[in-house]
Amino acid sequence: MRRNVKHDTNDSVFLSILSFLCAILLKDKYRFDLKMASGKRKLYLGPQIRRLRREQGLTQAEMAAELGVSPSYVNLIERNQRPVSADLLVGLARAYGFDVSRMGGAETDALFADLAAAFADPLFQEAGVSREDAFDLAAGNPVLGAAVASLFRAWRSAEDELNEARIAGNRAGEDPLEEARTFLHASRNHFPEIDEAGERVAAERSAGALFDALTERFRRDHRLKTRVLPAEVMAGAWRRLNKHAGEIAISEALDQASRTFNLALQLALIEQSATLDRLVNEAKFATDAGRRLARASLANYAAAAIMLPYGPFLAAAKDLAYDIEALARRFGASFEQVAHRLTTLRREGAGGVPFFFLRVDAAGNVSKRFSGDIFPFARYGGSCPLWTVHEAFRTPRRIVTQLIELPDQSRYFSIARTVTSGTGGYQAPHIERVVVVGCALKDASDLVYARGLDLEAAPASPVGVTCRLCERPDCAARAHPPLRRRLIVDEHRRLAAPFSFAFD
Repeated sequence: MRRNVKHDTNDSVFLSILSFLCAILLKDKYRFDLKMASGKRKLYLGPQIRRLRREQGLTQAEMAAELGVSPSYVNLIERNQRPVSADLLVGLARAYGFDVSRMGGAETDALFADLAAAFADPLFQEAGVSREDAFDLAAGNPVLGAAVASLFRAWRSAEDELNEARIAGNRAGEDPLEEARTFLHASRNHFPEIDEAGERVAAERSAGALFDALTERFRRDHRLKTRVLPAEVMAGAWRRLNKHAGEIAISEALDQASRTFNLALQLALIEQSATLDRLVNEAKFATDAGRRLARASLANYAAAAIMLPYGPFLAAAKDLAYDIEALARRFGASFEQVAHRLTTLRREGAGGVPFFFLRVDAAGNVSKRFSGDIFPFARYGGSCPLWTVHEAFRTPRRIVTQLIELPDQSRYFSIARTVTSGTGGYQAPHIERVVVVGCALKDASDLVYARGLDLEAAPASPVGVTCRLCERPDCAARAHPPLRRRLIVDEHRRLAAPFSFAFD
């Protein structure tokens, strides 16, 4: 494999750090016993108890006295040389408010998933770490585990940016659109403060259409009237705020869901302006355009939070088994609005199925994407031609499902359907795209679209992230050779795959 000197140096530094962290792990300093004993796991929580003691400003002897145990026992517990008993857990909860319910809960599961994905990377193969080691680290020392996962994500992101920047011809950090996407990704596309504001607005709504309720709110609270005007009067605009005339104009070319969304967006821009400013100002942007795009994305998020308020929407999503079309009818929203909103259900203690989201046109251009730490989208380039994303164009407005498998053997369930945007009317211009939402295979059983399917036995379509980052050797649909492999040109042999490359 050929790499430039700078890339090799970065890899060496990263591997040195990871070798140190893996050495700690493999020396059993934070060992978590995976063997089952009488149907129960032994809990080794040394690092967490040591951190709790230090936060309380106690010595081992002082903690031992409060818990009614010996200092030597506390020392052994903290060094993971003794498991934590049920009595000790009760004592910790009573004395220090130690949250026993969080042990092995959603946070540990999420960290384990991140570490397992990282340890499956070829980078870790020589170290010999496994999924069991990932669970040990996530359960025994979540702080160190989170640091390892974060370090791996940073390294992978840097490598992907380096490879993809060669394709795009740009240096990383100069793309405002990618800056805005990175901002959303850092918050997992979930902003509790904005969701709560949306729920408050929705709670004030009486019986009737949301559009009418928002119109009344503008009249009552902001002395603004709402008018739906012909497209020719709007001169190409979909929404326009005229403070001097005291009105908000909405184009009649929009369907009802889009009219309501634009009115909710205008309300968010007025009532949540300070919140939007604060959230983007707390982040770091290399470009002013990136900051402005991020703020616009937050405003759109706020509009969705008003149209699809978190609590009622989550309850309906679970009740309807995430049937997107049924949810769209219930809330008077579009298929795309609902699909996008599904990626934001990450409230602590009240989350939905973690979804990823993609919107692509017939030429393969990706105009929206959100991975949610679930699916490894490429920053640049199109999607895999073997994905039913593209097949959906042949069956407009029909749901197309697919079980897919990436080269690392991770499996996902995806749902694709065309959506149309643009102005209404005969011969009016419109744009047709495909919206895709998907989830990890383990969550697919919660979806109406997977009913009747044997998800474990069903065959999966082998897809890649994008051709330049995919290293499947026998793909006849490949458009480009992988960046990190040496291309082999053999005039005396013609394979089914368009490119042959080496794995040395």
